[in-house]
Amino acid sequence: MSTTQDLEQTTTLRLASGNGPITRSILPHPSRDALPCELPIISLAPLFSSSLADRLELAQQIRQAATTNGFFYITSHGIPPFVTQEAEEAAFKFFRSPTEEKEKASMHKSLYKYGWKPPRTQRLNPFESVDHRESFSWRYDPRYDPSVDDVTKIPEEVRVMIKHDPDDYPWSAVSPDFKGAIIRYFQAVLALGRVLLRAFALSLGLEETAFDEKSRWPDLGMAVNYYPPLSMEEKEQEKGEETKVSIGSHTDFQLFTILGQDQVGGLQVLSRSGQWLNAKPIPGTFVVNFGDYMQRITNDKYVSTVHRVQNYSGKERLSMAFFFGFNLNETCEVLDSCVEEGEEPKYEAISCWEWTQRRVKMMHDVKGNGSY
Repeated sequence: MSTTQDLEQTTTLRLASGNGPITRSILPHPSRDALPCELPIISLAPLFSSSLADRLELAQQIRQAATTNGFFYITSHGIPPFVTQEAEEAAFKFFRSPTEEKEKASMHKSLYKYGWKPPRTQRLNPFESVDHRESFSWRYDPRYDPSVDDVTKIPEEVRVMIKHDPDDYPWSAVSPDFKGAIIRYFQAVLALGRVLLRAFALSLGLEETAFDEKSRWPDLGMAVNYYPPLSMEEKEQEKGEETKVSIGSHTDFQLFTILGQDQVGGLQVLSRSGQWLNAKPIPGTFVVNFGDYMQRITNDKYVSTVHRVQNYSGKERLSMAFFFGFNLNETCEVLDSCVEEGEEPKYEAISCWEWTQRRVKMMHDVKGNGSY
């Protein structure tokens, strides 16, 4: 499927969103490395300053990135390198282990599909190839949140929405070394996410603590992804419109994502003009991007950007994606600070629970329907 635009032949990328099927026009150029102005590097050092002026200045840098391509790198984030390194080493050891070992933590043994997902069992975009990856994923469990002193004191309306398997599955099915390293990483990124959320509040013209209570028991997800290399021969032999992907083109569900990636590379970000940009690994950084719910409550001011992974490096690749959302019982509408004079809110209020259910349903509906 193609159209003519600015005398260049474009292709149409199709994907699901929480507001129904969407399309993006893709320029007929190979992916290129992103420029610093397209995926900026932002130091978070001012976030830890006692000066509000410093924190506000940083918030403006974030706002600039949020309203352009919606992706940026962060440095000076406060997470010690050894925490990330130990998690990566433990993850590689897990994914390289025999299948029968990984199957002990299979998602098929989980009530909520948490745990290990084997190769070629996921397809994030139904109009591209199956995802060439395997993963280990789970969602928020307050027992692993250091800020929660007593799980029984979580309000019932919140607790009923927090789902986890009995007997601590899938953690009970993996080695203590893997669990320990990954949980330490998760807790470090959770703390960073809460700091970032304050910066995002400032960037939106709100009080710094505006989102604190809304994210006290947040809707979180984390996926550790393992990508074997795609073959260059496969790339040359692509048939029809099916693009070979390590993970298919998509946008993220919630407020924002913090991504740790190794030095292999493969993450690609779709620019506003329709060009695939390589988000090359930068040592010591994380990649941050905004999700659909953030775009919604900012009245489309902050961009939830399409991205994918193609690992043609010839090497195995690892990434650790941390997805941050509000408490599932929270209901949010378009922020007043994001509605300019003469504008109207584009979206009605919706709870985080309703939003995630709608987003999943839309994705499944698209998968069940071969066209728009």
